Amino acid sequence: MKLARTGVATVGIAIAIASVTFAASDASALAVGAQAPMRTHRMRGVDGQQASIASVAGEHGTLVIFTCNHCPWAQAWEARITELGNTYRGRGVGVIAINSNDPEEHPEDGYEEMQRRARAAGMQFPYVVDETSNVARAFGATRTPEAFLFDGRGRLVYHGAVDDNAQQPDQVQHRYLRDALEAVVTSHPIAEPETRFLGCTIKFRD
Repeated sequence: MKLARTGVATVGIAIAIASVTFAASDASALAVGAQAPMRTHRMRGVDGQQASIASVAGEHGTLVIFTCNHCPWAQAWEARITELGNTYRGRGVGVIAINSNDPEEHPEDGYEEMQRRARAAGMQFPYVVDETSNVARAFGATRTPEAFLFDGRGRLVYHGAVDDNAQQPDQVQHRYLRDALEAVVTSHPIAEPETRFLGCTIKFRD
């Protein structure tokens, strides 16, 4: 996956360089073809209701996005994640966004800020708190944002980035997640089931 570098320097000023890195699937990451772990684990959403991966599952599949509030990369992709989630939720794909970050490290990742950002973004799908970070650990998730897409049979069919240009939406050349979602909905094979992704490291809770 080739990510555009324009604008990266600007984001790098905003956060520690060590927390903004490229990542690719490794031995700890959920393998393509695997079932979602902790599917029935219930997490508190910004609406005060409990939700799980199983409870949001759609006829055609389920999109799980690990994200947060403070990370500039999550912020840069937030509008696109929201648009994709809202659109494909209406096309039979369940969607859940999960914040696994420890708010003691970044207060911006606290529950009230999650509520504010979800309202401002217009999210029509659950945005939930992984209160132990154990869901992220089970997935082998390491970055925000990081996407995991499962098909209608519950198998992981895509893991990676939203697209190839966080900072310049009008210059995106490869819409990895949108293409994967469209493939799931239309029962077509996914051209790139794994892509290299860029984001802040998840701040795991102890």
